[in-house]
Amino acid sequence: MYKEDTIAAIATPVGEGGVAIVRISGPEAEPITRQIFCRSRGKNGNLRSHTLHHGTIRDPETGVVLDEVLLALMRKPRSYTGEDVAEVHCHGGPYLVRQVLRLVLACGARPAEHGEFTKRAFLNGRLDLVQAEAVLDLIRARTEGGMRLALGQVRGELSKWVGELREELLDILVQVEAAIDFPEEEIELLQREELRGKVEALRQKIVAIIASYEWGKLFREGARVCIAGRSNVGKSSLFNALLGEKRVIVTPVPGTTRDVIEESINLGDLPVVLWDTAGIRATEDPVERIGVDLSLQRAAEAEAVLVVMDGSESVSPEDRSILDAVRGKKGLIVVNKSDLPLGLDLNWVSATAPEKSLIQVSARDGIGLDELKHALRELLLDAQTESPIVLTNVRHKAALGRAGTSLAAAVRALVDGFPSELVAVDLQAAKDGLEEIIGVVSSDDILERIFANFCLGK
Repeated sequence: MYKEDTIAAIATPVGEGGVAIVRISGPEAEPITRQIFCRSRGKNGNLRSHTLHHGTIRDPETGVVLDEVLLALMRKPRSYTGEDVAEVHCHGGPYLVRQVLRLVLACGARPAEHGEFTKRAFLNGRLDLVQAEAVLDLIRARTEGGMRLALGQVRGELSKWVGELREELLDILVQVEAAIDFPEEEIELLQREELRGKVEALRQKIVAIIASYEWGKLFREGARVCIAGRSNVGKSSLFNALLGEKRVIVTPVPGTTRDVIEESINLGDLPVVLWDTAGIRATEDPVERIGVDLSLQRAAEAEAVLVVMDGSESVSPEDRSILDAVRGKKGLIVVNKSDLPLGLDLNWVSATAPEKSLIQVSARDGIGLDELKHALRELLLDAQTESPIVLTNVRHKAALGRAGTSLAAAVRALVDGFPSELVAVDLQAAKDGLEEIIGVVSSDDILERIFANFCLGK
């Protein structure tokens, strides 16, 4: 468990705002609040739980009024943390909010650690570990898709799926352990083939969900897309056009872009990080050479590459070299300058890079951009249908992977006629993997790593 003291923190972002919230949680939350809060109608009296109370915040030593506020009091267990919680809703000036927090701390609270409110919610059984982690994902969501996935996990969709899988596994484990405990009853895995089928079915469910991780990771973390090509094919113009603003300088001088420029866009509800890179070409300029090397590095690191070619010119040796460098890499061929007469052999391009679709655009006039965005989104998501349960967290994937490996070992043990005890060991290891996800079993180190990523006040 944890030390049952009282913690406090500013729960709203740093900076000026109309309203800011100072959150207090713990056994002294209400007594501390009563020291500094005065209702607008005189005595505090009985402050009703789950009600907003209007009043002022005063320094108990000097009697000086700091602010006119609303106070929300939520007595346990019906609160976010499962403890008594008080929230002071004051005006959002940074100095004022810090002064309110200073009074709270002076009255006996201590500063909360990162994620400590959510950690207490987990320890008090208000959330399981998956739901607690999803709170952070919900805060950090950048698109509707990411928000939807996080909200589903906050509501317990993944937890429910893992719980149901665990119950199925427990039923199988009971049968195996019965064969161990009561050998005289001659039930020593008499239905090995039936048990093998049940265990394999569970393993297949885990495999299917693990397959959703790459899809979910894109919505959680975003996809990295590198815009690559030789000099003066319109990479920076395409970058600006996709952003809808002039973010980078565009000139007819080769080598204008020498560094990687990064910006974010949303393709529908999918967050994407675009990298505009230096033109790839042979050069004697040492600075430009660094930029070229960096372009190739980013192309290798990206989830997808947009290879930009000049549609008004014939294929150059640099074009051939770039297509060869990204062979086998997920990507699209973007033939730019479709507003000019066609000089590029499109049939040659398609034959040289058959694994990449070809999209014709005019970055200058905006022609073909919608088609490009749609094609890029479909490429990144592999045109897959969203799974009912989507993994977004590498910890969950790793734990499910261990559970799946243990189930596979149990299947082999059943097929090979191994003793019941060995089958039970593998099944127990699979159960431990599932329980680790929702926090039925967890170490202090894991909890510290998870909640250290949270902001203060959450």
